Amino acid sequence: MRGVSSTHTFNRLTAQWPRPSKRSLAAILCAGFLVVTAASCSYTTKVDLPKTQPETSRILWGDGTTMANLHAEQDREEISFEKMGDFLPVAVVAIEDSRYFEHDGVDPRGILRALTRDLKSGKVIEGGSTITQQYVRAVLLTPEQTFTRKIKEAVLAVQLERQYSKQAILKKYLNLIYFGNGAYGVQAAARTYFGKDAIALNLTESALLAGLIRSPGDYDPFTQPDAALARRNEVLSRIEVLKRLPAEDKASAIAAPLGVGAAPATQRTAAPHFVERVRAFILSDPTFGETAAERERLLYQGGLRIETTLDPRAQAQAVDAVTKTLSSPATDPAAAVVSIDPRNGHILAYVGGSDFYGDEPWARYDLAGQGKRSAGSSFKPFVLAAALEAGVSLEKQYPAPGELTIPIKGQAPWLIRNYDGKGGGTMNLIEATVHSVNTVYAELITEIGAQPVVDLANKLGVESKLGAYPSSALGSNGVTVLDMASAYSSFADDGMHTSPVFITQVSTNTGEVLWRARPSRERTLPVAISRSVTQVLQQVVERGTAVNARIGRSVAGKTGTGEEWSDAWFVGYTPELVTAVWVGFPDAARTMRPPTTRITVTGGTWPAQIWQATAGAYLAETPASKFPTPIASVTGASGATGPRGPTGPGLTSVVGQSTVDATRILVDAGYRVRLYETASRSVAAGFVISQSPAAGAPFAIGGTITLAVSTGPPLVVPVPSVLGLSAQKAAALLGASGFEVQIHIEAEPPPGAPERAASVWKQLPAGGEPLAVDQAVTIWLNP
Repeated sequence: MRGVSSTHTFNRLTAQWPRPSKRSLAAILCAGFLVVTAASCSYTTKVDLPKTQPETSRILWGDGTTMANLHAEQDREEISFEKMGDFLPVAVVAIEDSRYFEHDGVDPRGILRALTRDLKSGKVIEGGSTITQQYVRAVLLTPEQTFTRKIKEAVLAVQLERQYSKQAILKKYLNLIYFGNGAYGVQAAARTYFGKDAIALNLTESALLAGLIRSPGDYDPFTQPDAALARRNEVLSRIEVLKRLPAEDKASAIAAPLGVGAAPATQRTAAPHFVERVRAFILSDPTFGETAAERERLLYQGGLRIETTLDPRAQAQAVDAVTKTLSSPATDPAAAVVSIDPRNGHILAYVGGSDFYGDEPWARYDLAGQGKRSAGSSFKPFVLAAALEAGVSLEKQYPAPGELTIPIKGQAPWLIRNYDGKGGGTMNLIEATVHSVNTVYAELITEIGAQPVVDLANKLGVESKLGAYPSSALGSNGVTVLDMASAYSSFADDGMHTSPVFITQVSTNTGEVLWRARPSRERTLPVAISRSVTQVLQQVVERGTAVNARIGRSVAGKTGTGEEWSDAWFVGYTPELVTAVWVGFPDAARTMRPPTTRITVTGGTWPAQIWQATAGAYLAETPASKFPTPIASVTGASGATGPRGPTGPGLTSVVGQSTVDATRILVDAGYRVRLYETASRSVAAGFVISQSPAAGAPFAIGGTITLAVSTGPPLVVPVPSVLGLSAQKAAALLGASGFEVQIHIEAEPPPGAPERAASVWKQLPAGGEPLAVDQAVTIWLNP
């Protein structure tokens, strides 16, 4: 049995309560006669009780636990009598109306006691009312304190007991009564003071709540703990006097501490911007009422159960990643994060800003769903997909100067610069995407047109209005973080898109379903094109601008950096998860370069690191999966394959051939050849490791075949020591030596670790050890 001790013997409500002696009855009979007689003979019509009381609505996490409570003045949840536990009903009866199971709604003894007090004071003082009378007063009568009202109260109480059982009335009373701190009813009180359901309350907890009913403010355990303790012990003593609790058990109960939780502050939740989005949905949808007033009443008093998709673990991981990465809130920019399961559209994490509860005027502004900021180069995958649909080959070569001017009819010339100002030669679309070359993408959108690009972006899942102008190739349109996560889910799900789902179902407290999500699901890209885009975006993470997002499994994604470093993005995905991250100042498009920020912020820095921490933690226990195999030939909507021209026979394999022989074979067959060198432990220097497209694939005559040529085994050099360095400096030093970097954020065990916050405390291999330059060095970073 629950309580202070497992040996407690506690009489249940069904046990026989002590009956008064005949002498006691004689003493009070005269005082109660008039009231009882009136109650027995008058008001014989049925008492109509209110059907419902205002009840708190609850927003639930995806696992069914409570995320937030929504209520106006009253926090209430009605429960059945069986869910009130063994102790609380008995404790309340003991202290509020010990003869509850003996009287018929009015207690003559209590009336005599109250009448004597009232006559002495010359006015009506509350007291002497039974539980039934208290309930009648709360739901049927006005609050004025007069003798007339007390007579009405008594009469109605007797009538009520003729209509309802004692247990039914007690249940109604316990679901109604006020326990202080905004808690109405035993369930809300149990959660407010002890963080548990009423059924889980033990003896001492029940006694404390029972003692609050007389005067919640005077006995508030948060502000008046001594008074609350004395009142609780008074309840325990009363239970013992009524022979409901053995003396030895009362002694141990009185010795127990109050055991209440922390005092309730303004209700806080781990997903405040998400809660606001849910609230706005209910208040704006006519499904929940024809007028705004009706919808508001239903939301705050209707006891709704709002089931959402948000994963508490994913949300905590996203918040933690933002907090640890942007560790200087006074000077660092803000961040917004949205994670989606691409297979069903469920929103798993939603961080709308760095501090919803802060004092800044923009603190409650939803940067994830309302803030529209320049997408930068994270918009390029939409241009790439549109180009593939138009029949452009991934292998098509474009001039790649560091700076380019393109004339625009009726406007000033469009000047485009690459991020680092570098350029030269030609480049295909794979390399232009991997290295985020602006000049190539400017040429590409000029070739295919801006309108198909913005149309496709909207089709993929971007709901923001987009302007069809050339600079949209470089992300000049404002989009939301939700837009980008939703659109990239089309790539993650093999060209299928499911509309984002925040809420799965809204129902009443009786289980009636008022609304159920019916997400749309449609094909937004041909499978071949979706897989080709993913194949390219994987290389962005493997060897391009997003190496900081690697998590040891197949990842595809794209970085983005706005004009003057004012916005920074990384949108990445696996087959199971899409996460979009934006970093920037919410109040203005301010540059994120020193001295404004600690580092120069690009999509490959803080956004990629936040993504890595978020996705890496969420997927840590999920078996690694790979993206579907790309289809060798990408056919656009027009039916064209690669460059315009006749299609040759299946490609001959030149893997294993020398560079000279492989080039001759392909050139003689009518193809162009592009070479790039890479180290290989298994293939001798000067010989072909792989080819793209693969052997056997049909490919248009005149197209470019890319060959990977071995330079022999990778160079082995000593690993530099990075202990004590920041993550940025360590990654830069290791990267300059040719090593990949894997970062683990983990606290250093020694006591001195807090003094080395955000610095490397461990690395493998250790500094000075020899390692091939294509291998990874793992570093451990203090939070």
